[in-house]
Amino acid sequence: MNILIIYAHPSKKSYTFQVLERLKSAILKQNWNLEISDLYASNFESDMSEEEYEREGFAKLDLPIAEDVLAEHKKIENADCLIFLYPVWWSDCPAKLKGWFDRVYSVGYAYGQTESFPKMKTIPHGIAICTAGHPNHFLDEIGIAQSMEKIMLEDRLGKRFENKEMLILGGTLELEKVMENHFLQIEKIVSNLSN
Repeated sequence: MNILIIYAHPSKKSYTFQVLERLKSAILKQNWNLEISDLYASNFESDMSEEEYEREGFAKLDLPIAEDVLAEHKKIENADCLIFLYPVWWSDCPAKLKGWFDRVYSVGYAYGQTESFPKMKTIPHGIAICTAGHPNHFLDEIGIAQSMEKIMLEDRLGKRFENKEMLILGGTLELEKVMENHFLQIEKIVSNLSN
């Protein structure tokens, strides 16, 4: 299986980075191929240019797609599973990841398909994993968990994936209480891919 992780966190001192390391370990134990798009380390340009807006906003498919976006398309086409790993900041993913969706899910590729343009393949597995300071029960209680799931699973992953799931690793403000359970959840999500 070919796994692509779209990773969005600026710090290697973060808990999200620890989750990335645990996730990598679990995937490599399966002897699967792993590729990581580290959006901060690669300095991925999250802002859409004026020309990109014209292409997207007016469906001008004759305008070129940026090389960094085409590189992401190639990674997607090689993947059997995309895992989006990020922290929850103000009830959503970081702007860098939002910009990835804005630019990489380009018209003609991820939506608004035409016969003259290569269409994004349907990927067998899509997983969103996010770390959150508040515990899951609080995120459920105030409706943020449901909102994040709706946006990630129904819109951003949408019909582009056959199987979709979201894992919210909440409660990181009290990390010592939740870390062991989080790591067990990561192991389980990876082992479920092989079933």
